[in-house]
Amino acid sequence: MDKIEPVFTATATAIGGRNGHTETTDGAIKAELSLPKELGGQGKVGLATPEHLFAAGYAACFGGALDFVAKQRKSDATKAKTTCAVSIGPRDGGGFGIAVKIRVEDTSIAQAELHTLVRLAHEKICPYSHATRGNVEVAFEVMGAAEENVVWKTEREHCTH
Repeated sequence: MDKIEPVFTATATAIGGRNGHTETTDGAIKAELSLPKELGGQGKVGLATPEHLFAAGYAACFGGALDFVAKQRKSDATKAKTTCAVSIGPRDGGGFGIAVKIRVEDTSIAQAELHTLVRLAHEKICPYSHATRGNVEVAFEVMGAAEENVVWKTEREHCTH
């Protein structure tokens, strides 16, 4: 496991688990939670799940990593739209697990270049990607300018065109 030198720490507390409340100590995020109907809960409309929070965090973090890599390569990914879908379900080994699908769209960048930027952001920069690697299947769909779309699953490390 890689050690880090912390430069920022976010702290949150949850009370009541998936049917409770969570908030950060600085008050930046406050969310009422409801277990989805699909998991046997009430699925109250307009309330968050941990998967919502993870999806929002991963999408924002990955977008930042993508922009970082683009700038290093003298490109601009500030218009890239990163959408992260987080699914939860039973694991083969028992308990529950998550799977992630990330869609990156930026028609101002050529498809091949955007694919390269996404791969570099995932493999080298994004801390969420580092944290999920080897633990969570993460699949990507990359939508750049005027070429065919590229979909790849990181666990299998191959691309399909």
